[in-house]
Amino acid sequence: MDKLVYDAIVLGGGLAGLMSAHEIASAGFRVAVISKVFPTRSHSSSAEGGIAAYVKGNSDPNDDPNYMTYDTVKGGDYLVDQDAAELLSIKSGDIVEIMERWGTLFNRQPDGRVALRYFGGQTYPRTRFVGDKTGMALLHTLFERVSGLSVDFYNEWFALDLVTDERRVVGAVAMEMKSMEPYLFLGKAVILATGGMGMLYAHTTNAYINTGDGYAMALRAGAALKDPEFVQFHPTALYPSDILISEAARGEGGILRNNKGERFMARYAPKKLDLAPRDIASRSIMIEIREGRGFPGNYVGLDLTHLGESYIKERLALAYEAAMNFAGVDATKEYIPVRPAQHYYMGGVDVDITGKNGDLQGLFAAGEAACVSVHGANRLGSNSLLETLVFGRETGQAVVSYLKRAEGSSSTDIQKEAEKIVNDAYSFVKSETGVHFGEILNKMRNVMWEDVGIFRNEDLLKTALSEVEKLRAQVKNMYVTDKSKVYNTEFFNALELRNMMDLAVVIAKAALTRTESRGAHYRTDYPERDDKNWLKHTIAYLKADKVEIGFKPVTLTKYQPEARVY
Repeated sequence: MDKLVYDAIVLGGGLAGLMSAHEIASAGFRVAVISKVFPTRSHSSSAEGGIAAYVKGNSDPNDDPNYMTYDTVKGGDYLVDQDAAELLSIKSGDIVEIMERWGTLFNRQPDGRVALRYFGGQTYPRTRFVGDKTGMALLHTLFERVSGLSVDFYNEWFALDLVTDERRVVGAVAMEMKSMEPYLFLGKAVILATGGMGMLYAHTTNAYINTGDGYAMALRAGAALKDPEFVQFHPTALYPSDILISEAARGEGGILRNNKGERFMARYAPKKLDLAPRDIASRSIMIEIREGRGFPGNYVGLDLTHLGESYIKERLALAYEAAMNFAGVDATKEYIPVRPAQHYYMGGVDVDITGKNGDLQGLFAAGEAACVSVHGANRLGSNSLLETLVFGRETGQAVVSYLKRAEGSSSTDIQKEAEKIVNDAYSFVKSETGVHFGEILNKMRNVMWEDVGIFRNEDLLKTALSEVEKLRAQVKNMYVTDKSKVYNTEFFNALELRNMMDLAVVIAKAALTRTESRGAHYRTDYPERDDKNWLKHTIAYLKADKVEIGFKPVTLTKYQPEARVY
């Protein structure tokens, strides 16, 4: 197996990975960026509505970083590490200014200041945007910037696993998807920036590439996930395709209505109405549907008609086009049919505010792959793009400091471990009979949606845990029909399923363990938040077939838990 040696290896080519790579390469180190897709096709491009930021002189004159921190902490139902939220808020203005200086053309107000829109849970409007294509604009800007540095891109390469030397990460094994040829990438630091895990759920706004690869690689290497039970559901996915209808639609004045035409959010969040945080809005929609106030097919309506045709097409072009092309609905004249779908993962690889993992030396993570924890139990809209850039930069800078003192591995067993990783990958698809991976995948996605979804209870979660454990066992005997040696996508899909099953069992176990309701984790049998017993982070390890659960305190600074009312 050929070796490729770098100072740092970044797995993932989205905003978090690119920003980390930028910082490391700018300091003079050689960086490899390994991505399943071309970087501008990364899921960061799907973030539509905007990026939250407090910028002095541009924000509402009454706004300040303390309000932004408070909104983030409250939005996360007090599971947020408050030092992380403070850093996010303070650094937000710098990031917006940097991206604008590098070429991102944010919408402007008539007086020339950056334009703003409200997003859910914000005391003041602080979401900056490029129409409803903000993620795409930021991603292209950053990719162009990084492309001029000493960064080698390995696009359409699949990372199989991390390579470790005792308790230190020394690289990764990745396979070129075109040739199916594996390579050993050696580096003093590895940054997981592999994004989310939406494909675990039958209904998701995520791209097909979001299969939880980074989480599973970290678990198999011996690193912990933090708060894996916290899965966010976005309230407005287009029915029936689950394409995201951005929160920008409600930020610009869109109204959620039931089959009676009622603005039903007045019952659930009388102050914030349609801009309540996503967990509250998603549960409210499902209650309306369950109580018979949804439309046939089980959805509600998103009303933009009062905004006017020109305004909708200017500010909400993607929402308009998606509704027209995938639901046959003209949003200027009729409601857009929407329902909740999985959207984001608050859990992730356990790291501190520098992106460093405490279990394995040399392992870092950033973006949705990481749990800092800046989102706690529920992420506020437009904080995700901000997190990728702020903590991508913080992580990159931490890696630079680490590389200045880190030594390379002298172990002679690394090559053997790399070969074992490749053999293990092929062992999952060598069978000619058994269960086709697609059958296991569909069952898993339905179990996660039905039993580990928006509403949870002990019976559902026990059923889910039992089922995903059985399905995970079946993965060892699954088969693929395609045996080709060029772009065998079925082979890579099966390996993605292996990753998803490792993550699914951890999510189900952690959700069963947390006997309270907090943010996106809503237990009908424990409907109240329990700060006395559960104001703590879940820490989960996966050791062979056993999930081990531990806990870690939440970092509190100035904000004590209070009733989360909107």
